[in-house]
Amino acid sequence: MKTVSLKKQCQKKLLLLFSCFILTANFSALQLKAQTSGWLTDSTINVIDGSSPLYNNVLPGDTVYIKAGNRNKLRIQNFKGTLIKPVTFMNAGGIVTISTNDYYGISILNCRYARFSGQGDSSNFYGIQVKRVANGAGIGVGALSSDYEIDHISIENCATEGIIAKTDPDCSFRASRDSFTQFNTSIHDNFIADVGDEGLYIGSSYYSGMRLTCNGKDTLVMPAILNIVKVYNNIVKRTGWDGIQVSSAPLHCQIHHNTIINDSQAGTNNQMSGILMGGGSKCDCYNNKITDGKGDGIEDHGLGGNKIYNNIILNAGKSFQPANASQMKHGIFVSDISVMQDSSFCILFNDIINPKSDGIRFQSVKSKHNLIASNLIINPGNFNLYETDNTSFNGNDAYVMIPNGTADVQLKNNFFTTNITVAGISLTDYAVLPSSPLINRGYQLEHSITADFNNARRQVGGYYDIGAIEYQSGDDRLFDTAGSKVLLFPNPVQSKLNIRYLATDISTTLFQVFTLSGQLVFQQSKQILFPGMQELQMNAGKLLSGMYFYSIQNGQSIAFGKFSKL
Repeated sequence: MKTVSLKKQCQKKLLLLFSCFILTANFSALQLKAQTSGWLTDSTINVIDGSSPLYNNVLPGDTVYIKAGNRNKLRIQNFKGTLIKPVTFMNAGGIVTISTNDYYGISILNCRYARFSGQGDSSNFYGIQVKRVANGAGIGVGALSSDYEIDHISIENCATEGIIAKTDPDCSFRASRDSFTQFNTSIHDNFIADVGDEGLYIGSSYYSGMRLTCNGKDTLVMPAILNIVKVYNNIVKRTGWDGIQVSSAPLHCQIHHNTIINDSQAGTNNQMSGILMGGGSKCDCYNNKITDGKGDGIEDHGLGGNKIYNNIILNAGKSFQPANASQMKHGIFVSDISVMQDSSFCILFNDIINPKSDGIRFQSVKSKHNLIASNLIINPGNFNLYETDNTSFNGNDAYVMIPNGTADVQLKNNFFTTNITVAGISLTDYAVLPSSPLINRGYQLEHSITADFNNARRQVGGYYDIGAIEYQSGDDRLFDTAGSKVLLFPNPVQSKLNIRYLATDISTTLFQVFTLSGQLVFQQSKQILFPGMQELQMNAGKLLSGMYFYSIQNGQSIAFGKFSKL
């Protein structure tokens, strides 16, 4: 591919600083590759095979560009990069659109150390768009695939899953637990809507084994485990079954900063939750927002030893058979399906508002030393169902129901009410108001959680607040979770972007926003009269959807970062 060299770009004075910053960004190697070399795949090609002529010359670190345009489907198979130099598959020249009557939109088979991304066009946040799969999943990843990243892809109108990422064992035993491990699964910044089954289905549901007939014999086969799973910044809307399901992931698993809306619309038993941590999983689940689903907000059927915190769960199960109280759905539900003996669950700093049945239903008796603390639970539907007077709040009422009296659970500094106004929080974004009784009332943890739902600093003034959002006043906000001197929020942004930064010089601050190609699209200056924490606001509503860089300069200090516009 013909491109403009990096050296020539740096000769342009306006983009000198910006281009040099790109080289230090997390995905700098991929951006540089996009400017210097690559393999361009025509829109008429539906199979990209690393073992075939031409593509068998693709090396670790290379990029295979998928030409913009309409396709029936796409199969990518038999590629291998390295941990440092993955093979990248990325759209080029606009949006790749897939619509098919087949059983998959994109199929990824036998690939290792690879990235599949819709970030090839700076003007489109989702540069690869699967519009319809009549008989199957939007993206399927299997056949011993491992060490892969899937990002910035839009998937809609699929008969089954949005993304299914696992290799099921068969009688060859090549994918059994003692032969294969799926490493480094990263799925982030994707949009999934209107799918028949799960939005994201990651890892096998049969952690304890599945029975196959091999050579005429009934055989118990153990599926592979997943080591290092990161599922974050995804938007999942209107799924038939669970919004996000992760199973068989016992090592280094995180599910965070996802938005799930209207999960479990099919009302299928045992397939109803916003986020499900299945058998064999040990996932920290935090900073997710789950709204208006028919299922439980969060279900944990995993190994224990994990934390569930800073989640906002609204109206869990409220729309599922609303007149039938026996069909219960809860804000958070914990079971003993695969719990390791004496492991512990920590459920902390969650907002659970208007669940159909119980706020938290804790049914694990194998776990020990469990902690349910600093949660805000408002108006559980079972409030008038139980015979207790609902004044003791001791784990035998609708706020926290512990049906088995032998469970080892401590309840500390939770706040329960049937009236949201009593909690003193905003009715729109659930921020804590100045007069709220939640302020400085949280449980003081030995292992502190340093940030809240909005990535703002916890333990302001030495005390935690109750709930997902910490009350903020004055200079209480963090700069950001990486410790730099700038915080942008919310990120991603839809309309108003807030910029908080520490000014060390009494001079003018210059704030600038650039596209990925280096075009200046916004600039604002502010005269600093006193050093200290400062704030700017930007109307981002006119920006196109996509990723942007910013720079902010005060005196001799300069900081860079990036944000995305939805």
